[in-house]
Amino acid sequence: MWHYLMDMDGVLVHEEHLIPGADEFVAELRASETPFLVLTNNSIYTPRDLRARLQRTGLDIPEKSIWTSALATAKFLDSQRPNGSAFVIGEAGLTTALHEIGYVLTDRDPDYVVLGETRTYSFTAITKAIRLVEEGAKFIATNPDATGPSREGSLPATGAVAALIERATGREPYYVGKPNPLMMRSALRTLGSHSEQALMIGDRMDTDVRSGLEAGLSTILVLSGVFSAESAEMFPYRPTRVLKSIAELVGHSQDPFGDWNAAVQA
Repeated sequence: MWHYLMDMDGVLVHEEHLIPGADEFVAELRASETPFLVLTNNSIYTPRDLRARLQRTGLDIPEKSIWTSALATAKFLDSQRPNGSAFVIGEAGLTTALHEIGYVLTDRDPDYVVLGETRTYSFTAITKAIRLVEEGAKFIATNPDATGPSREGSLPATGAVAALIERATGREPYYVGKPNPLMMRSALRTLGSHSEQALMIGDRMDTDVRSGLEAGLSTILVLSGVFSAESAEMFPYRPTRVLKSIAELVGHSQDPFGDWNAAVQA
């Protein structure tokens, strides 16, 4: 049985609208008790928040089946320095994950500065982060995405603000989220899975496919998000398979790489 890791935006939903067939595919996985996790680099929301947001689109995904860069960051810090301390720039998804592993959130001599996603980046908080990193705090960022979407257009995201702090301090952050294969491996451990029996479905070559490939997973690129078949060809690596959308996997979840006509073999 295959175990599934799936990106959320561009694979299951697009701008908070259900991608046709995503609900049927998730229902198929749940009916067959196929292990799966939905992954997102977004660290703003807790799994409970994301479950509620996905339910509004028509997707029924349990909290335990949602894996965020905030959770991956918390798991990483817990393995590196248990019961440590951190100055955090981010939202409830990140602060909750760090509280749950026993971290103290403080601006007084923290072990780490942890940067995540927020819609209200504060110049005061960024300045504080710069000074703490200069004073010796280790610099961690949940993900390298430079921009995020909004109804009005692009917003500066974690990667852009991390670049500002890096330029000011000369200290490069350690990014935990995709394309770092660490996020894939932590998700696999959460599933109790192994890379040989797992696959990653994503809409981005530079994060989803790359991180899946580097973690030893089979990969499927869907063309329902950022990349087209032509733009995917520009990369020096290839997914195991290319599909128009996740809808083409409905009825084939137990044989995703079989010789059925819906797919375009990569």
